[in-house]
Amino acid sequence: MGEERVKLADSNEQMQNFMKYVLKDLRALKKMLDEEWFETDTIRIGAEQELCIIDKNAKPLNIAMQAMDALGEGNYTTELAQFNLEINLDPLEFTGNCLSELENNLQTEVEYVRKTIQGLGGDILLTGILPTIRKSDVNIENLTPLPRYQALCDAIDKQRGKEYELRIQGMDELLMKFDTPLLEGCNTGYQVHLQVKPKEFVSKYNIAQAVTAPVLASAVNSPVLFGKRLWAETRIALFHQSVDTRSVGEHLRDSSPRVTFGNAWLKDSILDIYKEDISRYRVMLSSDVVENVDELMKKGIPPELMALKVHNGTVYRWNRPCYGVAGGVPHLRIENRVFPSGPTVVDEIANTAFWLGLLNGFEDEYADITKELDFDDAKMNFFAASKLGMDTKFVWTKDRKISARNLIKDELLPIAKHGLEKAGINKSDLDTYLGVIKDRVELSKTGAYWVVKSYSNLIKDSNREQTLSTITKAMAMNQKKGEPVHKWGLARVEDVDHGKPSSLLVEEFMTTDLFTARKDDLTEFAANLMDWRRIRYVPVEDDQKHLVGLISMRMILREYSKVIHEEDNSGHTVEDIMITNPITIHPEASIMEAMTIMQEQKIGCLPVVKNSRLVGVITEENFMNISRRLLKALANEKEN
Repeated sequence: MGEERVKLADSNEQMQNFMKYVLKDLRALKKMLDEEWFETDTIRIGAEQELCIIDKNAKPLNIAMQAMDALGEGNYTTELAQFNLEINLDPLEFTGNCLSELENNLQTEVEYVRKTIQGLGGDILLTGILPTIRKSDVNIENLTPLPRYQALCDAIDKQRGKEYELRIQGMDELLMKFDTPLLEGCNTGYQVHLQVKPKEFVSKYNIAQAVTAPVLASAVNSPVLFGKRLWAETRIALFHQSVDTRSVGEHLRDSSPRVTFGNAWLKDSILDIYKEDISRYRVMLSSDVVENVDELMKKGIPPELMALKVHNGTVYRWNRPCYGVAGGVPHLRIENRVFPSGPTVVDEIANTAFWLGLLNGFEDEYADITKELDFDDAKMNFFAASKLGMDTKFVWTKDRKISARNLIKDELLPIAKHGLEKAGINKSDLDTYLGVIKDRVELSKTGAYWVVKSYSNLIKDSNREQTLSTITKAMAMNQKKGEPVHKWGLARVEDVDHGKPSSLLVEEFMTTDLFTARKDDLTEFAANLMDWRRIRYVPVEDDQKHLVGLISMRMILREYSKVIHEEDNSGHTVEDIMITNPITIHPEASIMEAMTIMQEQKIGCLPVVKNSRLVGVITEENFMNISRRLLKALANEKEN
C-alpha cells in the first residue's frame, strides 16, 4: 500500500465522504472503459523487489530510514518494517530481450542497494521470510515511522482488536500470540506486473488465477518462520492471518478474508473486482482527495483515481487488478503477488518468464479455462501448493489428478515457451530462463527444499539458533554468487562466519519444548519426569502457564534422602520442595546477561518468562551448545 497521503478513517463522516470519492472513481473508470481511453498498442512488464536488511549476524537490522537517505534519488521505497526495503523497476516493453534487460536492471539495483547498506554496517538478503527473524523483531517499535504505516496498523487494530493469534501447521506447529500487525513485515515478496488490454482483462485474469498454483509450486522459498518448519511458502498463511480483520461470529455466516485468492471466476469486466471489494470490505483507510475527477474527465484528462487506488490497496488479492496512468494515457495491469523474494535474481526472472509465458500462451491451449477447471479446484490448488510446493498433486482440467512435476514439465513449460515466442522474446532469453524452471522442477530443488534439507542436516549437530544462522548466511553467500538455487550445495557450518555471541538473545537459545509440573503433583511424578526425559530441572506452572516455582534433581534427591532416613512414607507434593520465587529472565534479554545472572547467582536453570507466563528455560546445556559453536568457529578460523 504505497500511497503516501492516507490516514485512518476514524469517523462515520470520514468514511462516508471517502466512499463518495471511491464511487465517483468507479464511475470514471467505467466511462473510460466504455469510451476506450486505454493504451492497447504497447504491452509492458514491470517488477517490484522487496528485500531484508540484515546485520553481521544475519539478524534483522532496523535502518530503513537511514538507508533511504543514503540511497538518494531512485526507485526505492520503504516497507512496513524498518528491516525491509523495496526496489521498483522501470517498466519494459514485453518483447525482444526484455527478460535479460530486466535481470540486468534488477542486478544493478540490488548491487547498489547492497553496497549502500554495507556502508551502513549491514547487508541485504532476498528471501521470502528471513530464517533468523525473532518474535522481538516484530515489536511495534520496529514499524517504519511514516504516517501511512501507522494508519494501516491503527485501522487493522480498530477492526480486529489488538491481539493476533498465529496458527500454522506444517512439519512443525506454530501457535503464538502477537499484539501488532507488524507481523506482516516478516513477508518479503517479488511482484510482477503485466499490462493487459481492457478487452482481454477477464480472460488473462482468469488464466492468472488458474496457473497461480503450479507457478507458485515451482517457486516456493519460505518454509521457516520463528524456527519452525511450516508451509513450503509460509508467506501465504502468514499474510492471510496477520492482516485478517474478521472476528469470530455465528458459524454459518460466510466472511471473506481481506487477503484473498478470490471467490469465483471473473465474468464481465475488471469493474466486477472493484465492485466486489467495495461490497465486501469496509473502508479501512481514507485520504484527502485533491483531484477533481469530474472536471478532469470533461477535459479528457485521465484521473489518478486516488480514492479507488487507496481502497484497492487495502484488499490483498494474490492476483491484484491495477489501474495506472503513464505518459498521460491510462492502462490496466495484473499484479502477481504470490512470488517470494529470492533465492536469486536469476531465479526471480525465471519465475517471471514462466508466468508471463503462461499468461500469453494459455488461451491457445485452453480457449476458456473457466469451462475446463472449477474455480474451487483452482483455489484449493493454490493453498495445496503453498503447503507442499513441488510435492503437490493438483486437480487439473478434465478432473485429472497430476503431480506438480508432471504438470509443469509436460504441459505448462511448452505453453509458456509458446507464449514467450508469441511475444517475440529472444530465443536466448527464452531458453535461459525457462531452462532454469525446467532444471529446478526436474530436480524438485526449490528454495524451500534447500532450506528444509539444510535445516535437517544441520540440526543434528547444532542448536536451532546456529542452524538458522548458518542457513541465512549460506543463503546470502550463494545469492552473491548468483547461481540459481537448484545448483546450490546444502548449507554447512564450516562455510560461514558465525560472528560474536554478544548480540544473541535468550529467545534464540532457550529450550521451548518444556516438561512441567503442577504444585499439587506428587514428587514421585517429578522424579519420574526427570528420569524419563533426562532433564535436571522442572518448572512448576499453573493452569494458565504462570510460573509458580522450580524444582531441581538435587531437591528430588534431598527429598528421597529424607524419606530413607526418616522413614517418612507420606505423599509429598511438588509444592513442598519447590523454589517459590525462582530468578527469571525475559526472552529478549541478551545471552550474555543470562550467563552473568546464572554465574553470579550460582544457579543452573533460568526460567524465561514473558507477560508473567513461562515461555522457555535456559540451562547449562544451552551454554555448552554455545561454547561448542564458538570452539568450532575458532577451529575453522585457524584452519583457514
